[in-house]
Amino acid sequence: MDPQEAQTPGGIVHTYQRYDPVNFPSPTAPPPDLVSPMMEHLLQFGDTDEFTEEQLANAVRLDASQIAGLGPSINALKQMLLERKRKILETYETAAAQKAAERAFRDAAQKVRPPKKLASEYRKAVKEEQIADLESLYFKVGDDTDDFARELVLVSGLLGEKYQVDELAAKHDFTGRQKLTVPEALDVKDELDTIDKLLKQLDEAKKTAQLAIIDMEDLEKFAEPGDIENLKALQQQVEDYIREQAEKQGLEGDGAGKYRLTPKALRLFQSKVLTQIFSELQASRSGRHPDAVTGEGAVESAKTKPYEFGDSVSQMDIPASIVNALVRTAGEAPEGSPRAVRMKPEDILIHHTRVNPKAATCVLLDMSGSMRYDGQYVNVKRMGLALDGLIRSEYPGDFLQFIEMYTFAKPRHLSEIAGLMPKPVTIFNPVVRLKADMSNPNVSEFGVPHHFTNIQHALQTARRFLATQDTPNRQVVLITDGLPTAHFEGSTVYMLYPPDPRTENATMREALLCAREGITINIFLISNWNQSQEDVQFAYRMARATKGRVVFTAGRDLDRFVIWDYIKRRKQIIS
Repeated sequence: MDPQEAQTPGGIVHTYQRYDPVNFPSPTAPPPDLVSPMMEHLLQFGDTDEFTEEQLANAVRLDASQIAGLGPSINALKQMLLERKRKILETYETAAAQKAAERAFRDAAQKVRPPKKLASEYRKAVKEEQIADLESLYFKVGDDTDDFARELVLVSGLLGEKYQVDELAAKHDFTGRQKLTVPEALDVKDELDTIDKLLKQLDEAKKTAQLAIIDMEDLEKFAEPGDIENLKALQQQVEDYIREQAEKQGLEGDGAGKYRLTPKALRLFQSKVLTQIFSELQASRSGRHPDAVTGEGAVESAKTKPYEFGDSVSQMDIPASIVNALVRTAGEAPEGSPRAVRMKPEDILIHHTRVNPKAATCVLLDMSGSMRYDGQYVNVKRMGLALDGLIRSEYPGDFLQFIEMYTFAKPRHLSEIAGLMPKPVTIFNPVVRLKADMSNPNVSEFGVPHHFTNIQHALQTARRFLATQDTPNRQVVLITDGLPTAHFEGSTVYMLYPPDPRTENATMREALLCAREGITINIFLISNWNQSQEDVQFAYRMARATKGRVVFTAGRDLDRFVIWDYIKRRKQIIS
């Protein structure tokens, strides 16, 4: 060992300071969550084209105590800025600048000769020192070349300077004696505002290690070059660490400062959402995973039972059955005679078996124009990702299919869910009565308004998927915010707003077809600003027809409601 290393208690000191000089940050510290900020961006905007390395760095919270030298470097810079601020406050006074700004504004205002029809408004605006009123007078003149309009611009500018000087005097406690002119006071104000901004940035960076938020150009005006270089080196260290963690968590960089999500990142986000949802469940001795059904199944249990006619011998407990036969034979055969072991039905033990019932679910995601209000579409997509994560981790045998619902219905793969967006509203008439024959080769879906809600077509699409599933446990999870406004009659799609009984009847017919095939429709009705009693009544009629339920939920709670409901339904299926 190096003698110098033997004399340095660095390992002990580093341990107590929670700092690892080799690994950055400490290997015991939890890694920062880089996936969630990018996923939330994707859910909000539908793509990650605008998500840059800088945004990723700003979204990350690190333990600044794990970064060697960061605390001392930031503290030194803060002390330098505070010292500069102290000297300014101890040097100057602002009373003279306030009087000068007041005098300049009043003198300029008195020289103005407004038109008679605007004179009273002008005098009131000057007396009350209201820039907004002076600007209003300027627009009333309507002519930039008018003398009064030009004078208003000058007076408004001087009043603005007066505002800033008054703000400077009110915000800071000046104790010096050196007088300031108005321009000098404005320069001092800019410098103090910059110092306060940098102090706030440094405080935030010290808490979260977000060095990217520090305005280096402004800091260079006050700091020594060596201090700036040291801070930039630490910033590069943080950026390298974030880039390394991004790769580990499934974010791939394109080399141009942009990232894209991989399936690994998607699974990680699903896991985090589910963890958050289940953290709100009450503790229970029985756990959250349902028990399987005891019966004729493929999975053997340790428990056994005597053989009964009709039991499959493939589930026989062979060692226990042989032991039973040996014991019985030993008691029946005379002592000293050969003992041939013959197994009888009463010797045979059969393992209990379990079967995990399969469930098939189609989730209808409303992406019509109304889902853009309050960002409801973000909650719908987050729910979809959480439900897929639940099924993959807890019920891998279940079937799940997503269907996007708008004027039409389209099956969507999991990889497409995060990128779905509500359809832009293109018609603003209070009454809409449109139809389009989709069998006409000259008519394209792209030429049809997409912002309507076609529950009928979505149910029809879901019914086709569920018809191929070999399980009686089939359901449709319909997530919407109101009545349907579109439906098909043959190959013709009708778009009717306000909601029309014709559309409601067509949707109910499709719901009854689902009921006939044993498909349950559970409706999660998202609250909306224009939701009416008719919306609620229609949802109840459709759910009642298929022995389903209506769940009322606010947007942010949607993922939790759907997940809990799915687990509850699986327990009911199994029990």
